[in-house]
Parts: sequence; structure tokens; C-alpha cells
Amino acid sequence: MIEQAASLAGRSCPLRYRYGPQAIAAAPQRVADTLYVIGGLYGNLPALDAIEQMAAREAGPVTLCFNGDFDWFNVDDAGFRALNQRVLQHEAIAGNVEAELAADGDAADCGCAYPDQVDAAVVERSNRIHARLKATAQRHAELTARLDSLPLFARYDVGHCRVAVVHGDAESLAGWRFGVDDIDKPDHAEWLQRAFEDAQVDVFASTHTCEPVLKRLLVKGSCAAVINNGAAGMPNAGGKYPGLITRIGLAPSPHPVAYGTQIAGVFVDALPVACDQERWTRMFLANWPEQSDAHVSYFSRIEG
Repeated sequence: MIEQAASLAGRSCPLRYRYGPQAIAAAPQRVADTLYVIGGLYGNLPALDAIEQMAAREAGPVTLCFNGDFDWFNVDDAGFRALNQRVLQHEAIAGNVEAELAADGDAADCGCAYPDQVDAAVVERSNRIHARLKATAQRHAELTARLDSLPLFARYDVGHCRVAVVHGDAESLAGWRFGVDDIDKPDHAEWLQRAFEDAQVDVFASTHTCEPVLKRLLVKGSCAAVINNGAAGMPNAGGKYPGLITRIGLAPSPHPVAYGTQIAGVFVDALPVACDQERWTRMFLANWPEQSDAHVSYFSRIEG
């Protein structure tokens, strides 16, 4: 029984992660002229600096919504405290990383719900990374309590564009159906249509799968899109892009755009995040030297 539980750690999807598109349709509607959706920051403070500077250069007000996994590599007390204090000044939803920080028990489980194609060694390293982060979080009870109270999704109106901000997919915080491996599967087409219809949105903005996606489709004759920023705090697409965030705005982006579209008259774009890479590498290596779990799993991508 213990062996079976260990094999499920990092691959299972707890019931408390599940909500469904009907719950999104009933969520309170927030309003923004420009919305930055920032997923997968992974503790990268220099990237957070860069994103806040980008927001400051916009012509009008910007709503920052962190859609989970803003923690990960920041296992030092100062880094954990600094990042979460800054993120929680803005709007945020939980990712699996945050959702598991206050989970009962000492079992190591990152909550990623990794699919079968992800190697077991990667899953085991992720569970151990999360165990270190959770030990740090337990020394910051007030911050951890605030993280534990975060919602699992949010709903925004940007002009006439209705936006669902999720961490995983339309069904679950740790869902993978908005990932590059699943988004175009023929047997998911009907599910995707139904997700938009039931959630009553035009855009799903997600992250979680750590790889960027932009999928346009027609839903009842109108254009809709799934945009997954991949990761704000790590290079994307084999190093082709640095960190990426999603920008959804009434006006065109004043910053370079990696790729994008227009939905309901609103600009939906992925923006590169050009942070101080040398500083970030030093911060990462201070916590995760060579041969450590995060170094083995991620350092080649961070150098990317």
C-alpha cells in the first residue's frame, strides 16, 4: 500500500483540484483594460522585476494575475518571503505548487498530475523539490495561509472578451488538456468546444504544462482561443523564447510580441520576458548546485 502511494505521488489529481467549466461560468467577473497572466514564474525574482517594469511602461493601468506555480526554485527563506510578498500584492490563483504547500502530512507530492509519458525520474525529482519548498513554507505560516486561500481560477472581462484564467485546464488545476501534446488530439475537439460553451468564455489563459501553446478555434461561429504561456520564469520552446507571459489588452502591446491573435476585438499575445539571466543563474545555483534535483531537471533549460 505504501509502495502504491509512492508511485502515485506527482501523478494523481486530487478531488480538491477539480472544478469544471460550469464553475468558471459562475465566477465573479473582474474587469481589466490590460491583463498580464503570469504562469510558471518558478521563484524567478529577476523575471518578476522585468514583468513589473513592463507593466509600468504600459500607457494605462495593468492588472497582474499570477496563475500559479510562481513558487518552485525559491527554497531559501529570503527568496520565498520576497517573492510571495510581492506576488500577493497583485491578483493570483493557486497552482499545484502552492496548493500542496499546506497539504497535511509529510509525503512528498508536487501535485503536478504528470501524464504517463513523463519519465518517473523527473516525477521523483519534482516531488523532492517540492518537499524542500514545503519545508521552507512551513517556516512562513502567515504567507502559506494566504497561499492556501487562493482561488483555483479567475474570470475577467477585457472589453468584450471574456477570459478564464486557470492554472491547468477547464476541468482541473492540474489538468494537461491545454498542453502542446493534447490540445490538437482529435478526440479532444468535442471536449474543447464544450469547455468554451459551458464556461461561457472566449479565451482560456493557462500555464502548468511548461510549454507554450496558442490554439484558435470557432465556437458557435465566433473565434475563441487557448493561450498557454509555458513558463514566465524559464526559457521556452527549446530556448527560442525566454520567459513568456500572456497579455490580453484593449490596445496593442507596446512590447515585442512572440506570437498572438485577436479575439472579440482584443489583443491576445505572448510577450517575451527579458530578465537579468546572470543574476537569476546565480540565485538558482545558490539553492540548487550541480547534481541537485532541480539542477538535473532544469539547469540545461535555464541556460537555454
